[in-house]
Amino acid sequence: MESKSKEMAEQGKRKMEWAGQSMGVLRAIQERFLEEKPLEGVRISACLHVTAETGVLMQTMQKGGADICLCASNPLSTQDDVAASLAVHDGMKVFAIHGVDRDGYYKHIRKALAHRPHITMDDGADLVQLLHTEYREQLDEIKGGTEETTTGVIRLRSMARESVLGYPVIAVNDAKTKYLFDNRYGTGQSTMDGIMRATNRLMSGAVFVVCGYGWCGRGVAMRAAGMGARVVVVEVDPFRALEAVMDGYQVMPMMEAAGVGDFFCTVTGNQHVIRGEHFACMKDGAIVSNAGHFNVEINLGELEEMATARRMMRESLEEFVLEDGRKLYLLGQGRLVNLAAAEGHPANVMDMSFANQALSVEHLLHHAQTMESKVYAVPDAIDAHVAAMKLQTMGVVYDTLSTQQQVYLNAWIMGT
Repeated sequence: MESKSKEMAEQGKRKMEWAGQSMGVLRAIQERFLEEKPLEGVRISACLHVTAETGVLMQTMQKGGADICLCASNPLSTQDDVAASLAVHDGMKVFAIHGVDRDGYYKHIRKALAHRPHITMDDGADLVQLLHTEYREQLDEIKGGTEETTTGVIRLRSMARESVLGYPVIAVNDAKTKYLFDNRYGTGQSTMDGIMRATNRLMSGAVFVVCGYGWCGRGVAMRAAGMGARVVVVEVDPFRALEAVMDGYQVMPMMEAAGVGDFFCTVTGNQHVIRGEHFACMKDGAIVSNAGHFNVEINLGELEEMATARRMMRESLEEFVLEDGRKLYLLGQGRLVNLAAAEGHPANVMDMSFANQALSVEHLLHHAQTMESKVYAVPDAIDAHVAAMKLQTMGVVYDTLSTQQQVYLNAWIMGT
């Protein structure tokens, strides 16, 4: 067993080294952190997807002087070899096991909170939610936090509106260098990767239904169309629905889409987007998946009640037989298909997201005393710095304004 654990840790180490090769921005931050130690003595509890890319982020924070405790933000997203490597090679406290049940999942979050953090780093706000409901006595010790994903930001803004949020949190998700790239290109590619790995089905010629046309939905639709699928978008927002039409996709209500789709993917951040009445009119062989943070977008309870039999057909692919003999297929237990059935976002795009995380934590430590208990945007200077650094690591040189152009753009007196 000890030999197996050591082998797993070595594999995780190689995985992180491979990811790090594509994370030039974070590597540059890591070098500065190692020299300056801006996080010296700071306890950080992080509830994130435990992937190779997250491992590189944790190593960066540790090199900055932080005392790290890491737990998983999703039971199926943990890469056990990465968790083992961080514990064995980096000496971090890591509480994450792939496939852990709900009780084990929350037990791990409680372990992270027992670390008594000064800074929280969250992906979905489960750690923050538990902190505010069961560990309120710790709130005075916390300087601030960061939030990685759309769903978590929605929850935090709700807490702020109700005046229950106990410390400032920076919405990393809302940085341009996060949502324009991570949400769109990262989710788009990794979601299709997860669906392909789970099914090995041909996408070309199929009808692919994307539920939700936010930045993640845009990315999934773009990649599905690029693979030859006929994309249908389901939306409740008229502006997004109009944008989907203008982007060349067909838009229709869920009840109508349910009867024509071959593949379905929910990316809304809301619950029960696909439910019993939709299952009832789906084609035989329809494949249902979710790329939203929580496994509530597909009404799993109703699917289970409607099924007369169920079995695992492949890893991450479960068959549900309905009373009339039709078979529906669920991917990754309805959890994030890009992490449950694949490896999540490519390192190249997580480089920017996690650079924002690292720099936002540094910003909080410098400014927390003057910040209120609310949700803040990533400072524009950090966002622009990350974009510039990413271009530099890619060898791309972009243009600059001349002095005359700057004057013109800031003047009102010049006419036609």
